[in-house]
Amino acid sequence: MDEFIVWFDQYSDTDHARVGGKNASLGTMIGAGLPVPPGFAVTTDAYHTLRSHSSMRDEVNGLLGQVDFRDPAGLRQISVHIRKLIEETEIDPRIDAEIRRSYADLCEHCDLEDVPVAVRSSATAEDLPDASFAGQQDTFLWVTGADSVVDHVRRCWSSVFTDRAIAYRHEMDHDHEVISMAVGVQKMVDPKAAGVAFTLNPMNGDRSQIAIDASWGLGEAVVSGEVTPDNFLVDKVLREIVGRIISPKAIEYRLNGDRQVEKLDVEEERQMVPCLTDDEVKAVAAMARRAERHYGSPQDVEWAIDRHLPDGENVILLQARPETVWSRKEARPISNEKYDPMRSIISTLLSPIHSKEG
Repeated sequence: MDEFIVWFDQYSDTDHARVGGKNASLGTMIGAGLPVPPGFAVTTDAYHTLRSHSSMRDEVNGLLGQVDFRDPAGLRQISVHIRKLIEETEIDPRIDAEIRRSYADLCEHCDLEDVPVAVRSSATAEDLPDASFAGQQDTFLWVTGADSVVDHVRRCWSSVFTDRAIAYRHEMDHDHEVISMAVGVQKMVDPKAAGVAFTLNPMNGDRSQIAIDASWGLGEAVVSGEVTPDNFLVDKVLREIVGRIISPKAIEYRLNGDRQVEKLDVEEERQMVPCLTDDEVKAVAAMARRAERHYGSPQDVEWAIDRHLPDGENVILLQARPETVWSRKEARPISNEKYDPMRSIISTLLSPIHSKEG
């Protein structure tokens, strides 16, 4: 067992203080059976090794003592200087080796050389219940290669001392030494298909059904309404597809070789091909149902089919939000009502639960 690594799928509640809130949430969701992209946390124990470099630590504290919080430009300069000191500090060889070994294991699991990952800061401050550090540290996307992963872990550590974070701790009267930093390393999703799912029928509020909208590529085309997606209706009890309509999907959003999102025309022969197999439809429905059980209320779920993960592990939960229209009304069984797939699509596309807010 690695000293400085906690895999998301091996997380337990006793790890919370070592991995930070973001990573703990991912571990909790995996433990609840929700399929989030695989990855691991570099624990706060690794960050604490920086404090063994007494000369660097003294220099950082000296710079912090010079900050004039009435001078934002001066604060930014000191922040840059501190971050450079941290990023140039030699990383403990044990930590370096564990990060590289874990990244190699992740690449092997995904069957992809130099798998792209997100490297996310997860600051933690035990005994500071009034502190909120969200958005003050850095996240790096589409990081590839072991050297770059190690480098970006260091950059996450240094983001403890962004000008925003320094000013916030000053305002809240928190000691800079109290803060610790865990780092999450998580596979980026590269969808062959994506979309949304509702754990009730958005046409009529029937909670015995799951409605799924799906299209090729990233989910932006579905959420924005730029395509009429394929639409599937799944019975929760029978776990069978009870309604479907396949629509012409003329465009898709995909990643190019530079990891940039492009809007592309879908080849004519693929436009009327269902973008999900029946097994994938049922897997998306099962995932959405698990999210509903976990959160205890009807859910509006964004999902993707990752092209680089093995079958059975490739349905990924991107986001889950409470459904906000029908779930506020009294539930009533109406599963005998005749299903009109065209009305369902129109309702799904126009429903306010497609909003990214909330």
